[in-house]
Amino acid sequence: MDLQQTITNCINNHHREQKAFYEKYYGYCLKTVFRYIYHYDKAVDVVNDGFVKVFRNLENFKYQDVDNIEMMLMGWMRRIMVNTSIDSLRKNNFAHEIGDLSEQVWMLEDRSQSAEQVILYKELISQVKKLPPAYRAVFNMYVIDGFNHQEIAAHLGIAIGTSKSNLSKARVYLQKVLKNNEQDLAYATNR
Repeated sequence: MDLQQTITNCINNHHREQKAFYEKYYGYCLKTVFRYIYHYDKAVDVVNDGFVKVFRNLENFKYQDVDNIEMMLMGWMRRIMVNTSIDSLRKNNFAHEIGDLSEQVWMLEDRSQSAEQVILYKELISQVKKLPPAYRAVFNMYVIDGFNHQEIAAHLGIAIGTSKSNLSKARVYLQKVLKNNEQDLAYATNR
C-alpha cells in the first residue's frame, strides 16, 4: 500500500481507502487511548472520535521525509488520540475509569511491536493504571506521549509545577512497584 496515495485518497473522501486506513491503524490508536481510558466501550468511542478528527485534518498532516512517513503519521495520530482522550476525560471531570484492559485490545494487530514489547507494554500499563488519575494523565503525556510540562499544564488546566510534581510522584510510585517486583522475583528464584 502506497501511504502517500492512501493519504491523498482519504483526503479526497475515497471511502474504501478510509476504511482500509482505519482498519490498519485502529489497533495502534486503541492502545494509545487505553492508556487514558480503561473502559473498553468508552475507549472505542474516543478512538472513533479521534479518527473523525484524523480524517477531517489529514490535509494538514505535513511530512518532509517520505521514507519515514508512516512513523510521522503514527506520531501525528497518537497526538490526536491523546488529545481526544484528554478532552473526553475533561468532559467527564477526569472521572476515574474503572475496568480492566480488555484482552482483545492486545490481540489487535500492531506491527510496530514485537511480542516481548507487547508483554512489557501490557505490564507497564497495568502498573500505570494503578496511579491516581492526575498522576496517570501526566505520566502518560510526559513519558509515553512526549508532551512537555507546559503542554501538559495547558491541556489539563493545571500549573506547570503541578505537572512536574505529579510526574515526580508517579515515578516514585512506579519505582517502588518495580523494586517490589524485583524483590519478589529474587525471593521466588532463591527458593
